[in-house]
Amino acid sequence: MKRILCYGDSNTWGAVPGDSSRYQPEVRWTGVMQRELGEGYTVIEEGHGGRTTVFDDPVEEKLSGLVYFRPCLESQSPLDLIILMLGTNDLKVRFGADPETIAFGLHRYGDALKTAGMDGEIPQVLLASPVLIDPSYRKHPLFHAMFGEDAHERSLKFAEAYRAFAEEAGWHFINGADYGRADSRDGIHMDVESHRRMGIAFAEKVRQICENA
Repeated sequence: MKRILCYGDSNTWGAVPGDSSRYQPEVRWTGVMQRELGEGYTVIEEGHGGRTTVFDDPVEEKLSGLVYFRPCLESQSPLDLIILMLGTNDLKVRFGADPETIAFGLHRYGDALKTAGMDGEIPQVLLASPVLIDPSYRKHPLFHAMFGEDAHERSLKFAEAYRAFAEEAGWHFINGADYGRADSRDGIHMDVESHRRMGIAFAEKVRQICENA
């Protein structure tokens, strides 16, 4: 049984655009991926709205993905593969970070993998660059205030920065923006069709990684 940990933010949690509700399990990309992979794979959802890569959020607190990452590794051990898809929330203006800086901080996840108390070998990592922030976020007062005026433009640099980091770190890479898009209802969260496309594409990539391990 291959165990796959999906570690991400609200788009992994399954937030409905323009709403505070959550898509049903079979709609979320993690659920689609589980269905596509079928028997022999267990997909573990670990999404949290607002989660950053390494930043402690001074406004909302408790949202640094790095803080919870090591305990999560240990509680979910053994793991064969980790899908890491974070970074959107790091573009909030209060962090002052660009994709290159965000990508550089991901080395701390590699350090955590080496030091966490897990049974068995260190799992492989599939680094996914997140979906682009759609310009429509500016019409949403809360998100416009959070992300500032140029978040869409900054998000365009995610794929290049993450691909370069993954190559350096020896991780696998997939561009989430090739399959998912942010819905215009809020410019941040994915629509149903994006979850479907992403789940199918990620399942294919996971199967390729695990079969060649």
